[in-house]
Amino acid sequence: MEMKNYDVAVCGAGVAGCAAAIAAARSGMRTVLIEKQSLLGGLATSGLIYLYLPICDGKGNKVMGGIPEEMLKRSVEYSPYDMPTAWGGPENANTGRHKNASRYESCFSPAGFTLVLDEMLEEAGVDLWLDTMITGCEKEGNRVRSVYAINSSGTVKVDAECFIDATGGAYLAQYAGCKVHRTENNITSWFIDVGKKAEAYHMHDGLNMLFFSSGKQADCSGGKEVTEFIRSSWKAIRQYYKNLPAEEQKNNFPLQLPAMPQLRKIAAIDSLHNIEDSDCGVHFEDSIGVSGDWRATLGVWETPVGALIPRDAEGLIAAGRCIGSMGKEAWEVFRVIPAAVMTGEAAGTAAALCVASGTGTHNIDIKALQEKLANNDCMLFYPYFQK
Repeated sequence: MEMKNYDVAVCGAGVAGCAAAIAAARSGMRTVLIEKQSLLGGLATSGLIYLYLPICDGKGNKVMGGIPEEMLKRSVEYSPYDMPTAWGGPENANTGRHKNASRYESCFSPAGFTLVLDEMLEEAGVDLWLDTMITGCEKEGNRVRSVYAINSSGTVKVDAECFIDATGGAYLAQYAGCKVHRTENNITSWFIDVGKKAEAYHMHDGLNMLFFSSGKQADCSGGKEVTEFIRSSWKAIRQYYKNLPAEEQKNNFPLQLPAMPQLRKIAAIDSLHNIEDSDCGVHFEDSIGVSGDWRATLGVWETPVGALIPRDAEGLIAAGRCIGSMGKEAWEVFRVIPAAVMTGEAAGTAAALCVASGTGTHNIDIKALQEKLANNDCMLFYPYFQK
């Protein structure tokens, strides 16, 4: 069995995992990023959810800096899109949006975003393992010490001082015996189409990026249920084309379907601080970042560091969609790209601090973590809260 040793091991190379790995590597840690697919970006790329949602509060105030802002600006590099004019983009900027053009957001090319993420990882010096799936972990007492992964070369054992679960489904946390929470998912399909339909969410030279919702929810807690979720999406897309007028059917056709289940919410860890809906608008002294509500111009959330720490394991930090966001609205807010990147940067920075100081993840030096994040232009608190 091949064996590898690192300071920090990140499992899952969606946007949260990429941000975590970049932050840890920039902090001087020997960092590995393990990803089961052959693309980076997770739902944003393989899942074709090609909209980097706002990093502002909808009132003209930026609420995220650091890697979330850096990644947003770079996401349009290999794409036809721009930053909004109000946020430094050109005149008549094309953000890919039909409305809310003043918000700090943009669409991106899914393939182009993978290229950007790879470049960022390479610049940071992250050791990337693609087409490699984690299959289990090894613990010493309550502390995660190793993960097992498999690829075409066989089984690999990865030892590290600190691990980050950015798998989207808390799979590493579950291997470590951590309790998780689950919920249903909306059946909403995003795909890329060739044609001239005016209803396209965005059109660029005949390439349409489409999405629509069936208005239904699905429980995907079991493997076969995931298959049915995917096939429900395919059925809805087939029906979309069957409903086109006959003269349009030959000129409109699907070009690319998502290569992974478009499950926004799979499992969330039971954390030291499970974020509830009542936490919206609440100030936390241990906040490691701010997230606006992408659905409206109201509702801003600070993020207590405890939301990233599984209650049941040491040496493990969560990032992205599987952090402890338990409330119905809270999970909706924290599952999207900007919040995933924000928690990823915090997780990677926290892991680096734990390794450097020899401190366990349940005893993170909050002030030191906040200082490092602030030095990278991260916004820890929402200044308009009444303190």
